[in-house]
Amino acid sequence: MTPTPYKIVSKGLNFYYSKFLALTDINLEVQANRVTALIGPSGCGKSTFLRCLNRMNDLIPGTRVEGELTLDGEDIADPKLDVVELRRRVGMVFQKPNPFPKTIFENVAYGLRVGGVNGKHYLSEQVEKSLRRAALFEEVKDRLHQSALGLSGGQQQRLCIARALAVEPEVLLMDEPASALDPIATQKIEELIHELKSNFTIIIVTHSMQQAARVSDMTAFFYMGKLIEVDQTEVIFTRPAHRQTEDYITGRFG
Repeated sequence: MTPTPYKIVSKGLNFYYSKFLALTDINLEVQANRVTALIGPSGCGKSTFLRCLNRMNDLIPGTRVEGELTLDGEDIADPKLDVVELRRRVGMVFQKPNPFPKTIFENVAYGLRVGGVNGKHYLSEQVEKSLRRAALFEEVKDRLHQSALGLSGGQQQRLCIARALAVEPEVLLMDEPASALDPIATQKIEELIHELKSNFTIIIVTHSMQQAARVSDMTAFFYMGKLIEVDQTEVIFTRPAHRQTEDYITGRFG
């Protein structure tokens, strides 16, 4: 079996909020076309690490990064890097659905228009393709020009996924994408993640052990700003190498 190439590599990564060290010596290799779940108790650094990957932390004053963080061998933290292009390549879906107060069509087309795409035919094709990829097209095809705010919470989250997919990213970051959703909508998001990984590298932060076990190929356990261990999901959940991981997974803390 040919080894899967690493899409994202973090070596000795330290991250500071002003003087506070939020991440310490993170060494993590993320495989292409796999789902990697980041788990751990609240405040352990998993969302901070996720936001390092598309420089969202740049928006917070006083933050800084040390160590190595690369996407296809390119330095993500390089000051000369085009951050807009980075965020096109590394899309993000947030915890709460955040559709724009626009039509369903314009929500999905937004990133393309920002990137200078205005061809009517191409936009229509990309919007439909993205909505289909997000398993939403059949539900909304007759109301593409109605407000996205009229959709249910689960539909809004899939719309946000379609919006992220429209600009053809390589990596999709998901920060607890189902935590605000009911079980049926959550199941749809999980099925979608499974389908999308053939075309995208997906990294998901989740508080749900069951969700991590269901959707991910690899699982990384964070605790107090450190990466305790990373391995195949089955290994992490059945025979973790560290006692802390086992304690967290079996519910002794967290």
